[in-house]
Amino acid sequence: MNLWLDRLFTYRQLAVGLVIILAIVLLGLVGPLFVDVGGAKVGVEIPDLTPSLEHPLGTDTVGRDLLAVIIVGTPQTLTIGLIAGVIGLGIGTVFGFVSGYYGGYADTLLRGAADVFLTVPGLLILVVIASSTKGAVNVQTEALVVSALAWMWPTRTIRSQVLTMRERSYIRVARFSGTSDPRIIVEEMMPNLLPYLAAGFVGSVATAILASIGLEALGLGPQNQPTLGMTIYWGLYYTTVMRGLVWWWLPPIVIIVLIFVGLFSISAGLDKIINPRLRSTT
Repeated sequence: MNLWLDRLFTYRQLAVGLVIILAIVLLGLVGPLFVDVGGAKVGVEIPDLTPSLEHPLGTDTVGRDLLAVIIVGTPQTLTIGLIAGVIGLGIGTVFGFVSGYYGGYADTLLRGAADVFLTVPGLLILVVIASSTKGAVNVQTEALVVSALAWMWPTRTIRSQVLTMRERSYIRVARFSGTSDPRIIVEEMMPNLLPYLAAGFVGSVATAILASIGLEALGLGPQNQPTLGMTIYWGLYYTTVMRGLVWWWLPPIVIIVLIFVGLFSISAGLDKIINPRLRSTT
């Protein structure tokens, strides 16, 4: 335990990022104990109330308590990022190892597919996919839509790491000793890439959250479920900037900024763990 605490204090960016993300997660977990999240439903409260003790962030035009919307919507947005990040990194890890370790036709096919999809505007594809499923979109569906384009970068980056690792002496020794390829990948290569995969996972989650917010700002998110992106969309729909309803559009933007600051800090801290050159400057 003391060893982990010492490492956290050594890598301050990692510690700051973990604290920020933990605080945001606690907002969704502890918030319902102090705020009636039933106020996030349409028509529960009086519309367009200014901030007060009863409604610290006021209400919107359809009668939702905005503090309740933030408390409910923050975990929904994080859920989208986590689901899409896990799926995208999982697929990218499998494709990257197969492409980098085995090479041949598999490498040509998987690398080519990743390169082709990387040249196509991702948001355009996501808009087309989300538009075709409109009316049946929920948090899980949106996460699957976003994850459809979350595997290309992990595939490319993990492939490049595997290409360098497969030529190292301990991999050659394991291969000459008769160890099977799947066992070499799982027991020899995967443990050495765990910090890199952790950093890749953080990046995948951040990218997925950004993509989901982009879709939701266009009105292609879950219409009946409050998320941070949909809160911004409804704020734009009801012209809150022109009406001066700062308490409607500013809080979700602040939470989004904090999420990305936290994820960036975690990623920077993991980079210092992975890269000895960065570690020496800590």
